[in-house]
Amino acid sequence: MKKALLMIFIVFLILTACSDKQEGEEEGSGLFVGTWSGTIEIPNQPLNIDVTFANKDELSGMISIPVQGIDQYPLSTVKQEDKAIIFTMKIQGQYITFDGELDGDQIAGTFKQNGQSFPFTLSKGEATAKDETAEADGEFLQVETDEGTLYGELETPKGEGPFPIMIIIPGSGPTDRNGNTIAGENNSLKYVAEALAKEGIASLRYDKRGAGKNKEAIGSEEDTSYDLFVDDAAAWIERLKEDEQFTEIGIIGHSQGSLTAMLAAQKETVDIFISLSGAGRTIDKVMYDQLSEQLPKDLLQESQEIMEKVKAGEVVDDVSQDLQSVFHPSVQPFLASWMAYDPAEEIQQLDIPTLIVNGENDLQVPVSEAELLQGARPDAEMLLIEKMNHVLKEAPEDREGNMATYLDPELPLADGLMDGMIRFLKENKIVE
Repeated sequence: MKKALLMIFIVFLILTACSDKQEGEEEGSGLFVGTWSGTIEIPNQPLNIDVTFANKDELSGMISIPVQGIDQYPLSTVKQEDKAIIFTMKIQGQYITFDGELDGDQIAGTFKQNGQSFPFTLSKGEATAKDETAEADGEFLQVETDEGTLYGELETPKGEGPFPIMIIIPGSGPTDRNGNTIAGENNSLKYVAEALAKEGIASLRYDKRGAGKNKEAIGSEEDTSYDLFVDDAAAWIERLKEDEQFTEIGIIGHSQGSLTAMLAAQKETVDIFISLSGAGRTIDKVMYDQLSEQLPKDLLQESQEIMEKVKAGEVVDDVSQDLQSVFHPSVQPFLASWMAYDPAEEIQQLDIPTLIVNGENDLQVPVSEAELLQGARPDAEMLLIEKMNHVLKEAPEDREGNMATYLDPELPLADGLMDGMIRFLKENKIVE
């Protein structure tokens, strides 16, 4: 399909059609066996990667992307025909695709993720990728869960505490605590934490399972429920209540994290809630609206039928290739658990001060979603930021220019965002 799908919360990719041959059947797969190192040429921030291919009965591989905390992560598929190779990785419902060709002693091709494409180049040899953003100076807390230990970065103001603290929950997919994904950095949530600290407010932000310092705390996709994310947030609330260096506890949820925060605040008491770019409808309705603008009628009809069955608790095995990245069977149980929650209903369950924030140039979560949330909670305050997009930066309305900000960590947060959030926190006595 020529037009990329820009999905709210979940980053989906329409996969390129592959050869019908089975993995490893092609002649010459030995050309690729071994370790390859190189970069994805993302503008202003080339991303170092290592890929190791092996051929035991079939061609398989592992990938490392140190800057994202991904180390020897198994590739989902490896398909090779002559000197052409396509390999994908699937992580938290996302498909990420590398489509390359052997040219001399290099593999060169195109990396695709989040509706964007960038060139990549790999050379055969020893692994060389290094994490250039090693967190030597960060202060981390940890919390034990039934599904493993989670780590979160603590940002504290200067001076002596105790301090009020905000828990910052990132959006969907393998998003790290700074708001970054495999496709690139924008550091939006890191900047929120730093701005809070300047105003005397501490924060705890954490990587989603499968990313960053929490990359090991992830099980099978089939067994992952949305409630796991809610339990993680609730565990952090409980952990911070036990820490004498903190006073009031609030929660900030960005994108998918907005719903997660609402549900966590029902399990564990918090003092205040801020929704950043959160949807007001169930995810199936949001997905259908966006798909309706980008899919032909036959695929849109199939999508609707799949979502209806998934919401009813069924698993649909027969999914068109063009929809596999969105509705592959192993992700359907997770989608069903997510669809079960209506943000407009859940926000009504909160009786704490609530701020609903949205950008007027948000391509993923339009202002109408924020209006639905406020309609459900008329006592909540709404803050609309002119020119702000989904990653909390000022951005133009056109898609290309807007998406470019997703990959520019040098851009500051949109004007008015932190001023509005700090004012709200002060008005509600979270900070003097």
